[in-house]
Amino acid sequence: MDKFWLKSYPKGIPAEIDYTQYRSLVHLLEESFRKYAARQAYACMGKFMTYAELDRLSLQLGAWLQSRGLAKGARVALMMPNVLQYPVALAAVLRAGYTVVNVNPLYTPRELEHQLNDSGAEAIIILENFAHTLEQVLPATKVRHVVVAGMGDMLGVKGLLVNFVVRHVKKLVPAFTLAHAVSFKRAMREAAGMTLRPVELGHDDIAFLQYTGGTTGVSKGAALSHRNVIANVLQNEAWAQPVLAREPVIDPITIVCALPLYHIFALTACGLLGARLGAMNLLIPNPRDIGGFIKELSKHEFNMLPAVNTLYNGLVNHPDFAKLDFSRLKVCNGGGMAVQKAVNDKWKKVTGVSIAEGYGLSETSPTATCNPADATEFSGTIGLPLPSTEIAILDDDGHMLPLGETGEIAIRGPQVMTGYWNRPDETAKVMTPDGFFKSGDIGIMDERGFVRIVDRKKDMILVSGFNVYPNEVEAVVAMHPGVLECACIGVPDENSGEVPKLFVVRRDPSLTADQLLSYCREQLTGYKRPKYIEFRDELPKTNVGKILRRELRDEKKAA
Repeated sequence: MDKFWLKSYPKGIPAEIDYTQYRSLVHLLEESFRKYAARQAYACMGKFMTYAELDRLSLQLGAWLQSRGLAKGARVALMMPNVLQYPVALAAVLRAGYTVVNVNPLYTPRELEHQLNDSGAEAIIILENFAHTLEQVLPATKVRHVVVAGMGDMLGVKGLLVNFVVRHVKKLVPAFTLAHAVSFKRAMREAAGMTLRPVELGHDDIAFLQYTGGTTGVSKGAALSHRNVIANVLQNEAWAQPVLAREPVIDPITIVCALPLYHIFALTACGLLGARLGAMNLLIPNPRDIGGFIKELSKHEFNMLPAVNTLYNGLVNHPDFAKLDFSRLKVCNGGGMAVQKAVNDKWKKVTGVSIAEGYGLSETSPTATCNPADATEFSGTIGLPLPSTEIAILDDDGHMLPLGETGEIAIRGPQVMTGYWNRPDETAKVMTPDGFFKSGDIGIMDERGFVRIVDRKKDMILVSGFNVYPNEVEAVVAMHPGVLECACIGVPDENSGEVPKLFVVRRDPSLTADQLLSYCREQLTGYKRPKYIEFRDELPKTNVGKILRRELRDEKKAA
């Protein structure tokens, strides 16, 4: 395949990365633990943890997990927000030779039961705030080892107060009974005299089962091998170099980790890339508390801030955000959903840094494309294929389309998953015979190699035979000064089959539907204009902040 997009690469970025320099992800992590031992690895709620401490604690917890009799490759679930226990548990599970199953802490019992059973998890490390959910499903799963952590368990003396407030003042820990569970503190005490037994791991061993959001059906586990994740960490590192090497060079850097580490975006772009760079990750347990988030940012010099569009939007529209010091901010990566130009423009005006939008999926570990990190202008695209990555645009029959034509984005590279866990039928649906992963996203590639997403296949609205892409409508409406957030879906229509319907959260309380429709008439051709507008106080979102059009569609069906 002609990688013509390499001509568009910033100077110094390699065409290929060499993931064979590491035997496993554990090899990569342990190199960083030694190399950066004295540096701060994580900070959370005022407590700092060095790489040496992360090394020691994860060795202990890994040895404790091995003492439970789990065999190599056993699946261990982690169900925690961004607290210090997460990186310790993550490294412990990998070093013990097991597979990490990341679980969204806000899952309902039904969702949790499905994921534990689908993955075959035998152990779980969970924050006590969510233990009541586990209690409801535990007997119906194969999980036999439960470790329960308190929010303040790794915060020293301050942690006693934090746990008291969380449990008894804010009442954030619903009552639960897990008869044979072990506390995180007890597990660490028991592990003090244990020694981790080294496990031989290779590129083909599974490091993570990263479950898809289920927006296209039942939630499936993307099986990410050690090769997949090493490759993507090195790809992201290479891509960031031009801006990290720009004066003033900052080393070590501080990465703001507001997206949850159980999500593939933060897992790779914050936690694992951070370890590779010897960076400090500033953990934000609750980014929805924008005021508290900004207060935490004010205490630190920060250099990288990956986020989704809604989080950038929430921050930049808060009155206290502009008071922060952005003089050392170097990189802002947007992913997970389309970055809107209106959000980028305001963000750049306040911070001086443009948002470099990228693209990826759980199935691609996640990054497949990204705009150059040192770009100064917003491109409106998802950027170029990363090193060692090929992008093809396919028609409905799986044939490669010429440049400039719209089709399904397909990805080939060392970061593409080995397949869906125990679902060869589902894997076969998304993998081509020559190794491309079919993303389900509709896009177009230009002559420079930049890719623009048009939309998800299933989100496309068909109006009298014309394709309407919600991303386009939302991007236009988001430019209106009276709009804070919006989402567009298709609803049935007798005359045209479907018409666009718009859901809007107002920035200006006086904004009316007529005003917005008048604006749309100026900006959008007839068939793209929303026929209906509904104002809401908020829009449904995933825990990462991605707007869920699916829920809005389901509401309409139910009605």
